[in-house]
Amino acid sequence: MCLAVPGKVLEVSGDEELMKTGRVSFGGTVREVNLAYVPQVEIGDYVVVHVGFAISILNESEARRVFDDLESLEEPEIPEDAA
Repeated sequence: MCLAVPGKVLEVSGDEELMKTGRVSFGGTVREVNLAYVPQVEIGDYVVVHVGFAISILNESEARRVFDDLESLEEPEIPEDAA
């Protein structure tokens, strides 16, 4: 199974489209990402990242929906008396 994760572009660097990179925040964790597939991306945009490459741009409302869906997948808390 493959997983692509949305993140917010904090910084863009590089002049050539194929060499463009950016710093992307994934809920506070910041990683360097290759932006060659989305050369029109701008600071503040949300991108979907798969194996270090931004593969598409999302609008903010769609990114928020994905964040909410991912958050709902967290493990449920088990009451102490259920053991």
